[in-house]
Amino acid sequence: MAMTASDIERLIKDAIPDAQVEIRDLAGDGDHYAATVISEAFRGKTRVQQHQMVYGALKGGMGNELHALALQTSAPEN
Repeated sequence: MAMTASDIERLIKDAIPDAQVEIRDLAGDGDHYAATVISEAFRGKTRVQQHQMVYGALKGGMGNELHALALQTSAPEN
């Protein structure tokens, strides 16, 4: 069963409570999404570490229920 955009947003916000999350369905198939995630928790972390935090929030869904997720992550601008 595919993950919905609201499922992805909920999982990310559960793991990173201050996150601002925007999800876009890239192909209209519920399988290929793009996400923009902005969180203070990302400050001082590398892009790889930020992405690992988001993938960790998905609790193993990446590659299973969720086929593709294009990520853009950053800390909020001051």
